[in-house]
Amino acid sequence: MGKGRVEAFTDGVVAIIITIMVLELKVPHGEDLAALVPLWPIFFSYVLSFVNVGIYWNNLHNMFHTVQRVDGRVLWANLNLLFWLSLMPVTTAFMGENHFAPVPVAVYGVDLALCAVAYNILVIKLRHLHGVETTFARAVGQDRKGKISLALYLAGIALTFVSQWIGVAIYVLVATIWFAPDKRFERLIEK
Repeated sequence: MGKGRVEAFTDGVVAIIITIMVLELKVPHGEDLAALVPLWPIFFSYVLSFVNVGIYWNNLHNMFHTVQRVDGRVLWANLNLLFWLSLMPVTTAFMGENHFAPVPVAVYGVDLALCAVAYNILVIKLRHLHGVETTFARAVGQDRKGKISLALYLAGIALTFVSQWIGVAIYVLVATIWFAPDKRFERLIEK
């Protein structure tokens, strides 16, 4: 089956996720810069989650651009990823509103890790459907960056209970690693 509907659905869900996250931001009470200070944990959590959701959207866009079709397994794998991404507004608010307490930071990390696992499952299903000699499979390669990211998320979850700031720093590190556009797909598409 064609991939157009899954792309459109994914775009819509990601747009809704970002909209829900921004609606969690509340207007500060006060007219000076000091009124913004109590909101920094919520705003920082929002920025981190916006970047993470944007990274997934960007990678999904590039990935679906290189594949020819989808099947039921790919649709379910994509829904699995969208499910974990759809929890991002809740885990973001939980972390920000609780000022980066250890348990909320760990829960946020669990959501990030489950998004990474779901993304890997989607990659596996697409590779199985299209084969190992396709543009998609060559672009994904061994996906070292994805495997390293998952390991870092797991470390961040565990280290959050040593210091929640270590966990937050690791989540920021992973987002920073992925923030630069992933050229694997673009290089092969241009050829």
